[in-house]
Amino acid sequence: MTDDDRRTRSGEIGPTERLAMNRTGSFDWDLDTGTIDVDEAGLLVFGLEAGEFDGRPASLVRRLDPEERARVDGVVRAAITSGESSYTAQFRIEGDDGTPQWTHVQARILRTPDQRAHRIVGVVRDTTAEVTHSAFVLDLEKRREVQTSIVERTTHALSRAVTVDDVTAAMTGPGGLARLGADGLALGLVENGSLNVIALSGESLEALNDFRSHRLDRGLPLAEAVLSGRPRFVSAFATLGRDYPELAPYVERLKFTSACYLPLVAQARSLGGMALFYRRRSSFNADERNLLLGLAAIVAQSLQRAILFDEERELATGLQETMLPRRIPAITGGEIAVRYHAAWSGRQVGGDWYDVIALPRGRVGVVVGDVQGHDTHAAAIMGQLRIALRAYAGEGHAPSTVLARASRFLAELDTNRFATCTYAQVDLGTGTVRAVRAGHLGPLIRHTDGRVGQPKLRGGLPLGLATVFGDEEFPETRLDLVPGETLVLCTDGLVEQPGSDIQAGLEALSEAMSAGPPQAEALADHLSEQLWERWGAGDDVALLVLRRSPDPGTPRAPRIHQYIHQADPQGLSDARAAVSQALRDWNMSELADDAELLTGELLVNVLLHTEGGAVLTLEVLPEPVRRVRLSVQDRSSAWPRRRTPGEAATSGRGLLLLDALASRWGVEPRGEGKAVWCEIGPVHAGVAPGSLGAG
Repeated sequence: MTDDDRRTRSGEIGPTERLAMNRTGSFDWDLDTGTIDVDEAGLLVFGLEAGEFDGRPASLVRRLDPEERARVDGVVRAAITSGESSYTAQFRIEGDDGTPQWTHVQARILRTPDQRAHRIVGVVRDTTAEVTHSAFVLDLEKRREVQTSIVERTTHALSRAVTVDDVTAAMTGPGGLARLGADGLALGLVENGSLNVIALSGESLEALNDFRSHRLDRGLPLAEAVLSGRPRFVSAFATLGRDYPELAPYVERLKFTSACYLPLVAQARSLGGMALFYRRRSSFNADERNLLLGLAAIVAQSLQRAILFDEERELATGLQETMLPRRIPAITGGEIAVRYHAAWSGRQVGGDWYDVIALPRGRVGVVVGDVQGHDTHAAAIMGQLRIALRAYAGEGHAPSTVLARASRFLAELDTNRFATCTYAQVDLGTGTVRAVRAGHLGPLIRHTDGRVGQPKLRGGLPLGLATVFGDEEFPETRLDLVPGETLVLCTDGLVEQPGSDIQAGLEALSEAMSAGPPQAEALADHLSEQLWERWGAGDDVALLVLRRSPDPGTPRAPRIHQYIHQADPQGLSDARAAVSQALRDWNMSELADDAELLTGELLVNVLLHTEGGAVLTLEVLPEPVRRVRLSVQDRSSAWPRRRTPGEAATSGRGLLLLDALASRWGVEPRGEGKAVWCEIGPVHAGVAPGSLGAG
């Protein structure tokens, strides 16, 4: 039995009060006479006493706001004219003290046989308690939805954060403050007895830049929360200046009404503190305080993971960096640039490496490789393998022998790991490159005219596997770098994009090389920016760029070099065009046609009768008289010989053309091959045209 029931039985509640508690009455409205009969309970619902009601409908609703009265009249009129048999309406009545009361009417329309409405009967009920309770429930549900949304969105954003920078980006980036339900944020970490603010977000918070780093003492609210381990909720922001004098000059510049200062604690370790600032909040109820404490716990856990990741990452990358060469030796006749990029994702390190090795007889060895796996074990093996390969190369062994010994060394480590690599011995004096590869990407060469080639290197098995399978054959491929050309070696992280064929990455690398600057350092930076970041930096990358110094000659004696691949028919046409254009640029256009014809003859002879490409050199000889010299160098030791072609022969006239067009020509031995040269233009009087000699 309720208290009201007991009071009713005991007689403490009278009839009028009982009617008021019931708050449900009835009415009978005679539409013909325009009068309405309302019982005593109904009058109480409308806020009237029985003696003050005159029976007119207008008197019954005099407390209604005019707009509310018009709305209710419209409901009744529409029900009557539309032929409906009933209607309901809910409206608000202002009490004597201005307190709103909600009233619900449910009525039935009585009609004559001809459907004319003549009477309305119904009940009227005070629904204030129901509406208030419903509004309270809706408001409560809305607040809980907001709180749940804050937690869910913050948790989702932080779940993808790996580093401390990721955490701060999630909280201060687009939508960060909205996720937290705040207008401002300050985030600080404890480091060596100081509280370092690593993130500030929100209008006017730049005023706190003076407190980016300060000693961890109780002079500031965030530091106090960190030291005490207890949150502080500030409902009146202006009072902060009184409690913390050091902060007083800044309070007026911070346009906030309230704030909360929360310690960030994870596994009993105080990591730092978080401050949230608000512009339209003046209090924090129990639910809101619990929500903020929950947010602090989520942020603390994310920061703990991120700090641990950063520490492990720094240790791992430091280990890997110590295993890479600290210094690249200076070289004569060229320039070298190296780059190493660690992957942005994952705490593990890889086995990518590069090296530059000084070799006997002025040569240089360059290598790029990758040990299987992405862990500290792979990095440790990489360090051992790099040192072993450097030692074998430094002893002067041929490239194939260097890789065979390196494969044996890796197999003897008994690690169950293999490695891929490409190694090349380069003689920058002659431009000769002897390259081998073990399951790795081959090199790319950028020519002086910007074209990029992908030489076909026959390859062997990866190091380690080659020994296990008893196949330590690493065939050498000879390449030629003409002055000004660039050799690029890299690991697959530079050209592999998840979901794409590696050939697409190689084509992108070729395009970037062609469009990049010629200098080695500048080109290395260009490739890093264009490709490493483009692919998402999901893998480690080792990059080595070697450029042979250009040989433009002098303004009085200019010179160009160009390499023509045997399997590149377009290269022959490009070479002829390059010779013709160069002579026009040098104001010697009268010799362009002859030089272009002779270029074609010399190159066709090499490309048809040898097994490799050719290096074309065009230069101006100013002494004793100005003339042009063409030279085509190949790897064949067989010298050209004169033939007497018949009238129907389709070949054999090359040397006849040389005799007819050149002032003189000859053949010279060049290392592993020869060079066929000719001169066009006036010659010294003591030299007979068409003579065959060594020059």
